[in-house]
Amino acid sequence: MIVRSVILAVALAATTVASGVAQQTAPPRTPDVIFVPTPPDVVDAMLKLAKVTSSDVVYDLGSGDGRIPIAAAKMYGARGVGIDIDPERVREATGNARTSGVADKVTFLAADLFTADISPATVVTLYLLPSLNLKLASKLMSDLKPGTRIVSHAFDMGDWKPQQKQMVSGRPIYLWTIPSTPRR
Repeated sequence: MIVRSVILAVALAATTVASGVAQQTAPPRTPDVIFVPTPPDVVDAMLKLAKVTSSDVVYDLGSGDGRIPIAAAKMYGARGVGIDIDPERVREATGNARTSGVADKVTFLAADLFTADISPATVVTLYLLPSLNLKLASKLMSDLKPGTRIVSHAFDMGDWKPQQKQMVSGRPIYLWTIPSTPRR
């Protein structure tokens, strides 16, 4: 019985590591926002606005159930990374990727979006709050390569004016591109 319990514990730990979920049961700190899913038509419009292709790596900061990276993989063949501070959301998103048949293209990480390495991204998607977008803007500018596209659902980034704004079912989405020279 003890051997069986140890084997089960090792198997569970291996599954947790393999699925990209941090081995913790609670977020390292209180999440900044509650999970509110982006509607499917807005997800589609965000990915179209960013002109996602199969060569892109789409990072979704605050990825919730994983719908944006999963859609990018399914619709465009892109690779995706979802970052969420809540391990439960990461487990849910990982399961959704498996169910959607894109677990080989999408990874979900239980991490703080303000400290996570986002430098491999060619597209970043957001559905946060205005204050969080403002706080995140400097990280986006410093960590992302020139040409990386950023799309935000609902909220802009203050003085950093978007290149495009669209309305989708009454909801705004915004697009920025990291410039080759820092903005002033």
